[in-house]
Amino acid sequence: MNDKVILVEMLYEKAEQYVKTTLEVNRLKTIDKVTDVFASVASRFAIVAIIALFFVLLTVGMALYLGELLGKNYYGFFALALFYGVMAVVFIKMRKPWLDDKLNNYLINEIFKEKKNASN
Repeated sequence: MNDKVILVEMLYEKAEQYVKTTLEVNRLKTIDKVTDVFASVASRFAIVAIIALFFVLLTVGMALYLGELLGKNYYGFFALALFYGVMAVVFIKMRKPWLDDKLNNYLINEIFKEKKNASN
C-alpha cells in the first residue's frame, strides 16, 4: 500500500512539473510573439517617420515654388493645403479597405507566423 502512495505522489509531482513547464513555455512563446510584433511595428514606424519627414520637406519646397509661380509665397501653401485637404477626405472615405483591413491582416500574420528553424 505504501508503494502505491509513493507512486501516486510521484505521479502528482510529475503532473505538477508538467503543468508548470507548459505554462512557462506558453509564457515564453507569448513574450517571443509580442517582441516580434513590437520590433516589426517599431521598425516600420521608423521608416514611416523618415518618409513623412521627406514629404514634409518636399511639401515646403513645392509650396515655396508654387508661391513663386503664383506671385505670393503663401498662395503656394494655400494651394497645397487645399490639395492635402482633398486627399484627407478621400483617405478618410477609403480608410477601411486601404488601411484598417491591411493593418489587421498584417498584425494577425505577424502573431501567427512561425519562426524559421535555425537549421533551415
